[in-house]
Amino acid sequence: MRLLTLSLAALTLVAPAAGHAQAGVPASLTLEEALRLAKQNNPSYLQTMNARQRSQNAVRNAYGAFLPSASTNFGTSYRQGKPQFFAGVQFGSNSDIMSSSWGLNFNASMSANTFANLRRTQANEDASDNDVRDAEQALVSGVTQQYLFVLQTAARAAVQDSLISSTQLQLELARAKAGVGSATSLDVLRAEVAVGQQQVAALRAHNLADVAILQLFQQIGVAKPERVTLVSRFEVTEPKGSAPELLRTAEEANPRLKALRARENAANYTFRGAQGAYLPSLSFNASFGGVAQQYKDGEYLVTQQRTSLAGSQRSCFTTDSLRRGAGMSSIAAQCGALVLSDAQANALRDANNAFPFKFTSNPYNLSLGLSLPLFDGFQRETAVQDASAGRLDARYNVRAQELKLTADVTSAWTTLVAGYRTFRLQEQNAQAARNALQLAQERYRVGLNSLVDLQQARSDFERAETDRIDALYEFHRAFAALEATVGRPLR
Repeated sequence: MRLLTLSLAALTLVAPAAGHAQAGVPASLTLEEALRLAKQNNPSYLQTMNARQRSQNAVRNAYGAFLPSASTNFGTSYRQGKPQFFAGVQFGSNSDIMSSSWGLNFNASMSANTFANLRRTQANEDASDNDVRDAEQALVSGVTQQYLFVLQTAARAAVQDSLISSTQLQLELARAKAGVGSATSLDVLRAEVAVGQQQVAALRAHNLADVAILQLFQQIGVAKPERVTLVSRFEVTEPKGSAPELLRTAEEANPRLKALRARENAANYTFRGAQGAYLPSLSFNASFGGVAQQYKDGEYLVTQQRTSLAGSQRSCFTTDSLRRGAGMSSIAAQCGALVLSDAQANALRDANNAFPFKFTSNPYNLSLGLSLPLFDGFQRETAVQDASAGRLDARYNVRAQELKLTADVTSAWTTLVAGYRTFRLQEQNAQAARNALQLAQERYRVGLNSLVDLQQARSDFERAETDRIDALYEFHRAFAALEATVGRPLR
């Protein structure tokens, strides 16, 4: 491998109008540090991170569908014991009533869509993870491209600054030669014009560099500090490999393609879930509870019970009289036992004091059901057709991205190879132009060349050096573009 090492001098860039230095931005900014800051502050990238969190929440909810829902309740009430009358008949309690109750309910349901939804959300989570990687790759590529562009504009501005010194030297030499009669006043005027034009060119070059550094920090997502120095160094290496090898790597590593494949998988499970609507669904319910009640009149229950037993006793004695008239055995002893004892009365009074937390358990309820919809107005059929169309769309998106990836990788590789060859040629051209300028300056000093010849040599050097700088950074940007297309670093 042939290696050309480019040593980039530390380039300090100053914002035209800036406040205090941005906190967290080092004075010497490497590309790695710029990328770290961008991942922490770039709004678009952070939005993508939020989207991934939502997909993770969806997976958790899908798992939760396999668990029963649970709810509990507790309540208390008060009812006035004022009697009510209807058609002259009294009904209702003659005592105020206070009551409390609690309940616990469990509900669960499961269908084919429950399982399909879990797999679908998992596939969407995988797609979201690759979206984050794609956004990160795009961020890395964008910041790298702009970082290189800042260095490019700064290098071009440095060339213009060096040419100001060169044109000023030419002006001094023209004035000296005019003083001894070996040059004309026209040469001096031409040299003065060249100095002015070069100053304008340098001003424009520095303005372009200032705009480029502002755009870099815009991509990073932080304010431009007053002074910052870009200190990263890059090496020009001859590209190795081939387009087919890179394409195979891209098909495995490209996050955008992987995200589309994950969404195709999600679309397949959406289709399965829609088909699952033709299958039965299972449901389960369980409920438990208790109640506590208290009459404000503590003797109400005792009175009611005694009244009830008295009625039962009268009915019993009537029955006994009929039995004895029919020659049957007497049940008078049993009828005499239908009275409320003191112990029973006290038990009723104690039970009346159970409010609010001495609950009596209600009967619990358990249910299990299986349901199968027979007709829903063609909603199932429509859902299956829509899911089928969505699955085809996802498949076509994957195929389109595969074709695009093939073209992008091939194009990026071709551009990189051409960029390397171009840089090598431009490097030779720049060296030749530099030697020609030195020779022209020496020949003009001894009077063998005219000022026009010298200015032409300077113009040739400016163009050649600028072309070399452009070729250099076009090569590095092409490398960054290829890495972004493949989906992983290549050096």
